[in-house]
Amino acid sequence: MKKNIHVVGAVIWRDGKILCAQRGATKTLAYKWEFPGGKIERGESPEEALIREIQEEMNCDIDVGEQVEHTVHEYEFGFVHLTTFHCELVKDNWILTEHIDIKWLEPKDLHTLDWAPADIPAIQKLQSLHSLQ
Repeated sequence: MKKNIHVVGAVIWRDGKILCAQRGATKTLAYKWEFPGGKIERGESPEEALIREIQEEMNCDIDVGEQVEHTVHEYEFGFVHLTTFHCELVKDNWILTEHIDIKWLEPKDLHTLDWAPADIPAIQKLQSLHSLQ
């Protein structure tokens, strides 16, 4: 039986662009792009987990806003339950500890990267929302 893994992702905005992070070679889903974040630990709210993960992975502080999307995706290793949130940088002091690259892209350009499958529904929703503006 596959395990259920509950994770959160930050859709971090700056100047109309969204932060995209590339996974390293030694990670599951190597070189795929994702919204940064990670696992929710026991006793944490999704928002608390996201604040902690962004501090650990990037040495940045964020404010967590509204939910963007919730997706369940089946991988070989289990079911990933990904909840993404709109976020704003409070303090950026970039030190990448989990990722090998970052890019800032407008919502219309997100599809140009090779994304982790669980992130794709959030990308589609962001592109749809921003094409209406």
